[in-house]
Amino acid sequence: MKIRVGQGYDVHQWVAGRPCRLGGILIPSDHGPLGHSDADLVCHVLCDALLGAANMRNIGFHFSDKDPAWKGVASTVLLQKVMEMIRKDGWELGNADVTVILDQPKLNVHIPSMKENLAQVMGIEESQISIKATTSEGMGFVGRGEGISAMAVALIQKD
Repeated sequence: MKIRVGQGYDVHQWVAGRPCRLGGILIPSDHGPLGHSDADLVCHVLCDALLGAANMRNIGFHFSDKDPAWKGVASTVLLQKVMEMIRKDGWELGNADVTVILDQPKLNVHIPSMKENLAQVMGIEESQISIKATTSEGMGFVGRGEGISAMAVALIQKD
């Protein structure tokens, strides 16, 4: 069996009045991440971790923010496409671990729904994905409420 590991990292600026969608779930908030798609950082970092592990470049290479076809698209669609890409090359997800860094809104109550949704989108078991939320303790752009960041690691395997 072959195994590979990839990582993903993303940041987005907060914008007042924009929806906050993370892991494909609408999170109640008075602000949301700015982006060309729906700016779902959880999906974005998962895409980058999977693509990196499969040596397939990154999300921006495959779904450019210069391409109007991806304007406003649900990031779960991008994640589904990435899963199709790695599976076409013979890879399967072993597990993925995501950390979202933000001070507000609080995410812990939404994590079970996010995991359930992502498992369905990715065609995996919920036990294959971990999602955690942490704060920046009031420091930096996240602590000042200017933005949100996330990171992920994914292990893929091939028989």
